Amino acid sequence: MWDMPYKARDVSVILMILRVLNKRMKLSEDEHWYYLNQEKGFRGEIQFDILTEKLKRDCYILNDLQLESSTSSFQLDSTLIFQETCSLFDVKNYEGEYIYDAEYFKTIGGRDIQNPLDQLKRSKLLLNNLLQSLGSKLTIEAYVIFINPQFTLYQTPPDLPIILPTQLDAFIRKLDQKPSRLNQSHKNLADKLISLHQTVPPKIQVPNYSYEAMKKGLTCCKCDSFSVTIVGKKLICGECGCEELVTVSVMRNVEEFKLLFPEQKITTNVIHEWCGVVDSRKRISRVLRKNLKITGLGQWAFYE
Repeated sequence: MWDMPYKARDVSVILMILRVLNKRMKLSEDEHWYYLNQEKGFRGEIQFDILTEKLKRDCYILNDLQLESSTSSFQLDSTLIFQETCSLFDVKNYEGEYIYDAEYFKTIGGRDIQNPLDQLKRSKLLLNNLLQSLGSKLTIEAYVIFINPQFTLYQTPPDLPIILPTQLDAFIRKLDQKPSRLNQSHKNLADKLISLHQTVPPKIQVPNYSYEAMKKGLTCCKCDSFSVTIVGKKLICGECGCEELVTVSVMRNVEEFKLLFPEQKITTNVIHEWCGVVDSRKRISRVLRKNLKITGLGQWAFYE
């Protein structure tokens, strides 16, 4: 058994963009709610990762796969490859009280949300088609995992592939009892799925934004505050006291700029304006020259 996931979980491109937008522009109420739900979902997935990483049984743990089958894209929160089975998990970090309904989950207050089993069924079908095309004969098992201990689902039929918070420990123990001895074919399958992973999903749903709407300036790497000052080679946060090398801070903010505006060229003037608090263009130029490749000369120079 690997002592770590065979494919680690990364922060999604969508969540990375939302994090930058949340600190650099005013999100609408709906946009902020969407951002918070993305953060909450990611935290739930991390909590499930902690459980699967405790498994002692031989298996390949593949976290956060974005795949395509028959021109249809689908995303898998967690996938475990055992000797005879491929188990996929859709992790939900819902909280509160819900009532099960075959079509919708209903809150106690009467609000409807889509039944997560619909998405699970689609993912299972597409993964099955993909595995068949790869020559794999593993049986697919699929489950919706409700990770939040503050979640309750009433009237749940016992035969559904739903794992409630109170059932998680027993479910993980059951996984750990699976007979499983992996060979080269399992590794080949895991490697193939990783190679097919799409680092950028086909559809990125984020709020509309523009460069002009962005708040400019360096931010604290710990608390995201703009209340920072440069003292010598360090950036010091006035809110939490965190210290960071100016060079590191500039490059961190360059990465944010590239994330939001991948089509724009990285130039000294642009990054100087983006970072705000750095008063010297020469200082920005030195940081860029040290960390990026320069293309062109003079006023036409840019960095890659």
